[in-house]
Amino acid sequence: MSKAVDAAKSASNKTTSALSKPASETSPVAASILQQPYTRAALPFANGGLAGMTATTCIQPIDMIKVRLQLAGEGIKTGPRATPLSVTKDIIAQGRVMDLYTGLSAGLLRQAVYTTARLGFFDTFMTALKARAETKGQGIGFKERAGAGLTAGGLAAMVGNPADLALIRMQSDGLKPKEMRANYKSVVDALTRITKTEGVYALWAGASPTVVRAMALNFGQLAFFSEAKTQLKAKTQLSMQTQTLTASAIAGFFASFFSLPFDFVKTRLQKQQKGKDGKVPYSGMADCFRKVAKEEGLLRFYRGFGTYYVRIAPHA
Repeated sequence: MSKAVDAAKSASNKTTSALSKPASETSPVAASILQQPYTRAALPFANGGLAGMTATTCIQPIDMIKVRLQLAGEGIKTGPRATPLSVTKDIIAQGRVMDLYTGLSAGLLRQAVYTTARLGFFDTFMTALKARAETKGQGIGFKERAGAGLTAGGLAAMVGNPADLALIRMQSDGLKPKEMRANYKSVVDALTRITKTEGVYALWAGASPTVVRAMALNFGQLAFFSEAKTQLKAKTQLSMQTQTLTASAIAGFFASFFSLPFDFVKTRLQKQQKGKDGKVPYSGMADCFRKVAKEEGLLRFYRGFGTYYVRIAPHA
């Protein structure tokens, strides 16, 4: 995802180049649309959203495995340890290979909403910070990048939480006994049925860890990517492509390290539903952290770190 920022900026530059072409090289209708200020501002972020959706299509099976790893052995500290390979075999054994793409429609909706908003907010904040810094004769530092990344991630996560919740519900549905499965047909079906049975506010279940996760993820991706690339450009002779790939690898590691515990808790909270007694396993983020640490051990929060990192890499 961190490279999506560069992609957005690159798209903006290409758009500017296209807009500067003579009218004879551009159709009247296209020229009219491209010359609109809102089109100039929106196009890079639309490209970012489409890039995120494309990446999601590629890594959806990895995300499915990641979610199942986080839900495996819930409430149990000992016993057989789930692995990416064992989870993949179980999913295929229970259905078919395409079951690895369960929840794809929700994943695409989440990217359309979350990634577009995240990049839009980040670029807006950075533009404002740069303008303020220039008036003071200063530059943008790590602190400003981190602040912009944290704020952009948090705001975008709130907007995208319903799609995120639908994704978790669809991916975890196969863990239930067949007679208890919801068998959601699509993200629209999931959102509609959840709203009818649990209420509108249920769509924002797990919003707290979702926001914190997004802030941690953006802190790792956007801030560390920008800082790493700045340092690599100033202190090394690496090519631009190598600088970008290296910065992305560094940012991906820190993004995974900071955000995985919150991603784990988010998955648990969004998956849970009221039992026959009308209660849920976890009352909130803090309660989930406490119970998992006590019943399953602290290392459980980092289960599937490799899978999680591989999930993030394609987005970068």
